[in-house]
Amino acid sequence: MAQRLDRINRLLDGITRNRREIITPEGVMLEVDIANHGERLVAFLIDFLFWMLATVLLFLVLGLTVLHGVTGSVTFTVVLFLSFLLRNLYFIHFELQSQGATPGKRIVNLKVIDRSGGPLLPGAIVARNLTREVEIFLPLGLFFAVPKIGAGAEFWTAASYFGWAVALSALPFFNRDHLRAGDLIAGTMVISVPRRTLLAELAEAQSRFVFSRKQLDAYGAFELQVLEELLRRPSSPDTHSMQRQVCEKICRKIGWAEPVPPAETLDFLKAFYTAERAHLEREQQFGRYRADKNEPAATGP
Repeated sequence: MAQRLDRINRLLDGITRNRREIITPEGVMLEVDIANHGERLVAFLIDFLFWMLATVLLFLVLGLTVLHGVTGSVTFTVVLFLSFLLRNLYFIHFELQSQGATPGKRIVNLKVIDRSGGPLLPGAIVARNLTREVEIFLPLGLFFAVPKIGAGAEFWTAASYFGWAVALSALPFFNRDHLRAGDLIAGTMVISVPRRTLLAELAEAQSRFVFSRKQLDAYGAFELQVLEELLRRPSSPDTHSMQRQVCEKICRKIGWAEPVPPAETLDFLKAFYTAERAHLEREQQFGRYRADKNEPAATGP
């Protein structure tokens, strides 16, 4: 009944996007909303605008200093190289630092995640962004470099480059998760993450469960997100069973000696979520962001 009401509420809220269930390494099932084509396009255009502004600013500085008086061929080579470098560093840097969210994605409320439910690895971020060169920028660059006047070999060469870019760009329209080639290679997907205020029942101010810093250092932002999704699930026997399993795993991981009665499982999870969230936010204020439990815990006061 609770799941049926949840589906009805989504329908009344106008949510028509594709949804997918992902099982995390902790055994928790997460429901994610797949980003639609319009959202991804808007996010890319915003990022493209930011990147272009940064590129123009960089070239203005270089033109007035380093490249002043340099020959045209050398300048053209430097411009191509720096454009390639800045373009890829822009996307890779922000997705690494913000756990899969460039400025454009943050504005549209999107983020990149691992399709298998695990943490987003740096190798996957690099792979999905370098693939964009082969998908879009390389064929378009070749297309504009080839003369297209007449119907000779040069025309058909330019047409093939343009078709290459169009075919790969259209790939997200032909799979249910809207994956581009970079996502297929890197094992990633782009989801919609609506901005939600923290539920009051998840942020209880007082609890009899108190955790030490060492215990809170056992997990990172990814595991906190998994726990939040579990606490948001509609109440059902399956949810209660899953909460109990997760509670036992957390107790083993952090070395919680006191037995947690089944009746207090939800209270324990809420208390741990609240304490862990506050701990991670406090650490981030000091520049110590921890993406997941695989990263070494920060040291300091």
